[in-house]
Amino acid sequence: MMTAPRVRTKWRPPLALIVYAVLLAVMALPVLIIIWFRATETPSIRMTPAETGALVVVLTLTLAVAYVLARTITRPINALIARTEEIARGGKAAIRPLDRYGTREIATLSQSFLDLAGRLVDRTEYVRSFAAHVSHELKSPLTAIRGAAELLRDDQTDLPMTTAQRLRFLDNIIADAERLDALLSSLRELAQAELPMTQGETSVEDVLPVLRKRFSGLEIFGLGDTQSTVALPFEAAGIVFANLAENAVQHGAMRLELVVAADARTATILVRDNGRGISEGNRERVFQPFFSTRREQGGTGMGLDIVRTMLGSYGGTIHLRQATGAGTEFEIIVPLTP
Repeated sequence: MMTAPRVRTKWRPPLALIVYAVLLAVMALPVLIIIWFRATETPSIRMTPAETGALVVVLTLTLAVAYVLARTITRPINALIARTEEIARGGKAAIRPLDRYGTREIATLSQSFLDLAGRLVDRTEYVRSFAAHVSHELKSPLTAIRGAAELLRDDQTDLPMTTAQRLRFLDNIIADAERLDALLSSLRELAQAELPMTQGETSVEDVLPVLRKRFSGLEIFGLGDTQSTVALPFEAAGIVFANLAENAVQHGAMRLELVVAADARTATILVRDNGRGISEGNRERVFQPFFSTRREQGGTGMGLDIVRTMLGSYGGTIHLRQATGAGTEFEIIVPLTP
């Protein structure tokens, strides 16, 4: 856990004191200089009531302006400090606009703070939900492995298991171990996606040979501006398109098309297959971590979440455009290299 750096403790003047001092110096100093000049040049002439009144008025106005200015600045800052402390204690309700901002700069600072706080809360909730899902996903195969191992250990000599029964339990253990290995591999890829790799560039044309070699049973075609270079390292692009190809294979696709259209700043890549598509009820859940309709085939439900996270790390997005019985189509938008 990262230890938050501490501000070095020493005396610092409050903002209100600085405002008062500056305004008094700016507004009252000229009057004081005039009084001093008269006292030194014409010491026999005393201050008139009008001059005394003017001095009092100037000082009063200075204090009034300083009070209003200090209150305008310090009140929203103190409110923002209070919100920070409340959010640090877990008060999600504190993420709301302030009643007043005072100045444009404080309004901008407040908006930046609220945006940051909102992202941190979302991140915390995501981590909490993610941890619960990981615990559940790890527990299921571990429980199955433990149960099979205990049955093999407690096998009675008077009623021994047949060879076929032993092999079935051993196959179950191996299958669950492979499921755990696949889950851990997906978690490693997700962690890799969360932390962007070194900056780089690649094109769909560069990735196609790797995909064709890995998914030999899938016809993969590149169409359009496949040579346009995007701001995505080769390794990251390989992870993105490999997960989409794996998703297509799991849905019975035999053909995969990567259609690229580039403009001045971004490349739009349509990834479409001819598989069974995605049911209406599952379209809103396809990007949720651990959601899978193919667990019996070893699916972990992490692939599309990895794709979305990886693209987001490099300023890209992905959306599900079509999921009918004629196939599935995803739309990827990623920045081009400068």
